[in-house]
Amino acid sequence: MRLKFIEPLMPNLVEKPPEAEGWIHEVKFDGYRSQIIKDGDGARIFTRRGLDWTGKYQDLAKAAGALDVESAIIDGEIIVLNDAGVSDFGALRKAITSRQHDLYFVAFDLLHINGHDIRDMPLEDRREILAEMIPEGQRIQFSQALPGAASAIFHLIDQAGMEGMVSKRKDSKYRSGPSTNWLKAKCYTVEEYELLGVEREPGKPAFALMADRKTGQYVGSAFINSSRAIRERLWKRVQEHAGEAPKGMKRPATQWVKRGIIGRVKHLRGEEDLRHASLQDFREEHHANTDKGE
Repeated sequence: MRLKFIEPLMPNLVEKPPEAEGWIHEVKFDGYRSQIIKDGDGARIFTRRGLDWTGKYQDLAKAAGALDVESAIIDGEIIVLNDAGVSDFGALRKAITSRQHDLYFVAFDLLHINGHDIRDMPLEDRREILAEMIPEGQRIQFSQALPGAASAIFHLIDQAGMEGMVSKRKDSKYRSGPSTNWLKAKCYTVEEYELLGVEREPGKPAFALMADRKTGQYVGSAFINSSRAIRERLWKRVQEHAGEAPKGMKRPATQWVKRGIIGRVKHLRGEEDLRHASLQDFREEHHANTDKGE
């Protein structure tokens, strides 16, 4: 029987992991959510949205084909590890095209095995079967639950520079789509971005529009919740350095600035664009010959 892709369960984003009993906690890996399907037709690997990417993941598909099981549907994440042993989203795209041997599939749930749909079984039982299926030291690895209190685990994950953690109800069934049975808590990081402008409307919070410092590409907005002194200093700089809107950007309530103001932004780790971002402070970058050739 040829098995079909199952839409994945999507965890709910929360500020802090649950402290109650009855949850397991795992590292949130920074990669591509994927699904392995193995049946009589061999092994296939699908993206989160159900696209067949087996051709891009040939080494992993081969490893999946070697699993000692007739048929299975496995939920997991495709990752690349950096030198510190932490999943590195930036290196992932390169690895898919040129370094297949650096890819790993971290398996965290099992939806189907040997002709049986097991989504109604409790999570703990599904994971127990999954753990036994996966040999150690291979391309396909099992996502171990982390021991200890949720807050302590979260602190360690943050210190290690990881993206965050996912907490799952031990007794929960697997249901496609958004679910509060799985909760993801993400760590924050602070990085510097180029300020493009400030969006201010009466009665609304002010936002700093930020760009990647290398490419100048807009990456999102950061809530300006800094101290009043910093806000006033920023507004003064913005007025002194008034500039033109970047090409293609139309925001009527925005005061645009010339390049050279660098903002320190606190935001969720492991996102391509800024999420839950706030401007902490800013500084001016002094370019030599700034106007040259412009």
